Amino acid sequence: MQSWLFLGGAIVCEVLATSALKASEGFSRIWPSVVVVLGYAGAFYLLSLTLKTIPIGIAYAVWSGVGVALISLIGWFFLGQALDKPALVGIALIMAGVAVINLFSGAGNH
Repeated sequence: MQSWLFLGGAIVCEVLATSALKASEGFSRIWPSVVVVLGYAGAFYLLSLTLKTIPIGIAYAVWSGVGVALISLIGWFFLGQALDKPALVGIALIMAGVAVINLFSGAGNH
C-alpha cells in the first residue's frame, strides 16, 4: 500500500512540474523553473521508491497514464486548451487501462 502512496506522490509531483513548464518560459523565469526542477526530482525519487514492490511496467503505465490524463485536464480547465471528443475518448481509454491494470492484473495488486 505504501508503494501506491509513493506512486500517487510521484504523479502529483510530475503533474505540478509539467504544469509549471509553460510558466517557466524556457527556464527564463526563476520560480516556475524551480518548481519544474524540484517537481521532477521529487517525481523520480518517489517513482524509484515504488519500484521496490511494484513492477516497473505497472508503475510506469499508471504514472504516465494518470499523468497524461491530469495534464490534459489541467490544460483544458486552466490554460484554455481544447479537448475534442477524440481526445476525451483517448483519456477515458487511458483511465480504463489503468483501472484494468489495478483491478485485474496480478502484477498490479501489490
